[in-house]
Amino acid sequence: MEFKELYQKPLQYFKHIFLTGFLFLLPITITFSFFHFFFNLIKSWLIPIRNIEFPFIEHIPHHEIVILLIFIFIVGTLIKTFILIPLIHLIEKTLSSIPFIKTIYMGTKQLVYSFSSHDQTSFKKVIIVEYPRQNIFTIGFLTKDIPQEITGKDLIGVYIPHTPNPASGNFIMVTKDQITETDLNRQEATALIISGGIVQPHRYKKI
Repeated sequence: MEFKELYQKPLQYFKHIFLTGFLFLLPITITFSFFHFFFNLIKSWLIPIRNIEFPFIEHIPHHEIVILLIFIFIVGTLIKTFILIPLIHLIEKTLSSIPFIKTIYMGTKQLVYSFSSHDQTSFKKVIIVEYPRQNIFTIGFLTKDIPQEITGKDLIGVYIPHTPNPASGNFIMVTKDQITETDLNRQEATALIISGGIVQPHRYKKI
């Protein structure tokens, strides 16, 4: 009996040490795996840029990423100085004239813009709603009131984001008594959704 206890103690100790190291390295490994996956995915999209010969910059590793970042910065600068505004309006007008493309483009644009700090109207409040069934609660974003002519009832629209990608989700319509408003802001709610509930607002943590 004594020999068994002496044998189990170092085994439990080494098990504890192993699990400590494993739990520390696992999130780091997953984070870098996601980064590596999306980095290679973006690089595969930028193959046409890589095939273009640019003087000097082609000697920089992954120079297509550098070119993309410079291009995004230039576009942002031109938009801020209103130089590209007429061109942007022309592109959006063209896309809006194509039936199927219009739906995808305008919906995606509005959804992405809704999660940015510039938009203060699309997602009015962060709410809690019973979804997808009774006694199961999820975080949602309050959008707009649904016209009574559509459903015959006073309903409000709620966007239910998916974990870990809040840019995809479901749209549901519920009555006002089915939701509970919170004082979470969009950034706090988004962090909560992406992390699967692990990252919670610090102001709710007990000190």
